[in-house]
Amino acid sequence: MATFELDDFLAMPRVTGLALSPDGTRLITSVATVAADGKRYVSALWELDPAGKAEPKRLTRSAKGESPGAFLPDGGFLFSSARPDPDAKPDAPDDERRGLWLLPAGGGEARLVADPPGGVEGLAVARSSGAVALGIGTFPGTESLEEDGERFKARKEAGMVAQLFESYPIRHWDHYLGPRERQIFVAAPLPAGDTPMDLRRVAGGEAHSLNEVDFDLTPDGSTLVTGRRRLGTALAVDVVAVDVSTGEARDLAASEADHAGFACAPDGGRVVCRRQTLGNPGEAAEVTLWLIDLAEGRGRDLIPGFDQWPKKPVWAPDSQAVFFAAYEAGRAPVFRVDVATGVVTRLSADGAFSDLCPSPDGSTLYALRSRISSPQEVVALDARAPDQDPRPIPTPGVPVTVPGRVEEMVATAADGVAIHSWLVLPEAASEASPAPLVLWIHGGPLGSWNEWLWRWNPWVLAARGYAVLLPDPALSTGYGQAFIQRGWGRWGAEPFTDLMAAVDAAVARQDIDPERTAAMGGSFGGYMANWVAGHTRRFRAIVTHASLWALDQFHGTTDEGQWWECEFGNPYEDPHRYEENSPHRHIARITTPVLVTHGELDHRVPVGEALRLWTDLRRNGVPAKFLYFPDENHWILKPQNTRVWFQTVIAWLDQHLLGKDWERPALL
Repeated sequence: MATFELDDFLAMPRVTGLALSPDGTRLITSVATVAADGKRYVSALWELDPAGKAEPKRLTRSAKGESPGAFLPDGGFLFSSARPDPDAKPDAPDDERRGLWLLPAGGGEARLVADPPGGVEGLAVARSSGAVALGIGTFPGTESLEEDGERFKARKEAGMVAQLFESYPIRHWDHYLGPRERQIFVAAPLPAGDTPMDLRRVAGGEAHSLNEVDFDLTPDGSTLVTGRRRLGTALAVDVVAVDVSTGEARDLAASEADHAGFACAPDGGRVVCRRQTLGNPGEAAEVTLWLIDLAEGRGRDLIPGFDQWPKKPVWAPDSQAVFFAAYEAGRAPVFRVDVATGVVTRLSADGAFSDLCPSPDGSTLYALRSRISSPQEVVALDARAPDQDPRPIPTPGVPVTVPGRVEEMVATAADGVAIHSWLVLPEAASEASPAPLVLWIHGGPLGSWNEWLWRWNPWVLAARGYAVLLPDPALSTGYGQAFIQRGWGRWGAEPFTDLMAAVDAAVARQDIDPERTAAMGGSFGGYMANWVAGHTRRFRAIVTHASLWALDQFHGTTDEGQWWECEFGNPYEDPHRYEENSPHRHIARITTPVLVTHGELDHRVPVGEALRLWTDLRRNGVPAKFLYFPDENHWILKPQNTRVWFQTVIAWLDQHLLGKDWERPALL
């Protein structure tokens, strides 16, 4: 791609998810592109050649799009989609309910195999038997999917949209929970012909205890392993094994931890998952991989002493090793751990990896990889060799030519700790023509700048002449547990001073203009942008998106306020950490112009934070603007909204860093 204009950027294919066929001959991924009306992204399934010889081939096409799915043992591919059933009655309602579809192994059109009234909310396939587990929402008290459909019809005909909540929490990210509660149904292997699945409920979700949890099936389909939330709390997620034939459940891991990413071993005897302790105000949360013997229920740390945070694990075909990606120094490489010895080998040297798929013979590991300068592409790794460069596999949308270059930087914090950053530089940046600098602070706060991001893409700014600094301050993952502990419950301390140390190192360069700088961020990054505004005047402009402003208010309105008590304590008993770290207490010191952006549908950081911030800025005479999206959530996702968000941000930066006249986007 020769240019990096906004339209070019928005039109780039976006790859997510990866699955490998049981015989190792086919890879399927999901590729999203802008719909014909330009108002949304639509995904389609594509087939890739593991050998890297054939060009990618599109498999599906529908107005509703298709989500990544899973292979059946015979090579058929299951996926979810809200596409209409071609065999439905002409007057059937058009809705967003996702059904389960099957692409036959031998080719041909996809057919609908399960269409529950509440839609499909998760999928797992038993690798040997082909049994299928589905997450499906049903109304409390209904005994069957048919009865659930009747309840829905009655509510719709009555015009009833009210809900009665009896437990906490009641929201998640961008939606209210219910009125249905998630259950898990299992179906035996798919029958031949057009016969639909025979779904049977095996796990109930009292008070949303199965909401947003992961699950998997043992290879023979006899046991369902699922997470289950503790009643009365959104925090602890236990591990439960359910006998599929009887529905009998037994606890495998019931502790003060969040368990997720379950993967049943090919030998059927064990399950591995990601385990995150909850932490407390004095001790940061920790993450490891937890290995559980299904017969005995005993569990152990699979990677004791491993000082980075792992992501979702997958098994080697022989059940002797587990693969996982983990955050590490501005990257997320792939690791292999030998189950018997605990020896960990890093397989990749650079990039951020996800969606790991071991080949059936155990020799190759396929994955998605991205870097700061390159979007997600499918690659192949040797399953045992250390620190290798992966073999790229032709992937839609890759390669991409970015408008500049990226360099790695390390600054030294006040306490002597090394602070890692990526510095994105525009093509024209030089000693003779130093570039203005934008400090872009990542969200989380438990996260890292280590991959290509579509929401917060620095190259859109670099194409317009801006250098973009992407630092990982205290609380960032990938630098060891002690680095997280440095900023735990101290958001306004080390995270802030680390950011300033990174900026000091950047502006000391001859190709950066130290007089023309701005700071911006979203979510926790927006919080930090607000904190920066109240604690330094070194920046000419601030951009703050979906940001926390008043922590006492935020705790009571966010979707899962209990999570923040793990770090800041119970505000009803001791509010001092909330008060000490709340940016709103420093409104009188803010003079830097601030651009506020927020989505109405954001329940993680509710729009009330932006409304209060906007009011406080205007009442205190701070130059400010507020870009409001009534149809977006925590992220700006729709193409037309992404376009206007970048247009507004660029106009704001151009005004305050380049001295240009404010140019209001045409559609606002």
